[in-house]
Amino acid sequence: MHLLDAWTSLPSADLVRLLGIPVAVLLALLLPGRRVSGAAALIIALACVRLTELAAPWPVRALWVLLWALVAWQAGGEGHERERPRPARRAGFEAGAVALPLGFTLLALLLAAVSRQSLEPLDARRASLGALTLGVGLLHLMMRRHVRRALVAFAAMGLGLELLTAAARAADVTHRGTPAGAALAATATLIVLARRIAGARERYAHSPSIADAHELVD
Repeated sequence: MHLLDAWTSLPSADLVRLLGIPVAVLLALLLPGRRVSGAAALIIALACVRLTELAAPWPVRALWVLLWALVAWQAGGEGHERERPRPARRAGFEAGAVALPLGFTLLALLLAAVSRQSLEPLDARRASLGALTLGVGLLHLMMRRHVRRALVAFAAMGLGLELLTAAARAADVTHRGTPAGAALAATATLIVLARRIAGARERYAHSPSIADAHELVD
């Protein structure tokens, strides 16, 4: 119950500030459209301004804000995709049928692992928020199936890893763990690669959607 107590002891403003991050990723997952993805990334960029739970120097936190602002610009941009009629397909239903149980199972396992640890309230919030953000980011990646919108998913998973490593550093008495900003560097590299892939698909295939990767129809 210490994990629940760590969250219920927070003021309402801090609850909104922290839980707004995974909720914004969920909105980008559940609601279609580039404007929703851009707005969700912008909300997270603003939340990172005061995200002291990262336990990182201010330049690292500022770079997270900048990274999310760039994700908002790119994920919310129009790109060069060509509008095309989309026939009704069952691929979306099949992807959801696989992704939802897998994503929620992974999320439940991560939260259960965190709840079994004897952590201080701040570290418990860091670890659980990191697991939650990582889980919804993975769920977004599996269900949205859009290379440009996948920038939101990759950034969410990276931010979740940064929070998890912050909690791990607090419990590391040897101080030999992953330094602050390592997840940021890996996330930025992955986002650059994903953006190049999205640009190439928009330029040559005229669609960044994974659903249009194969033109074969059963």
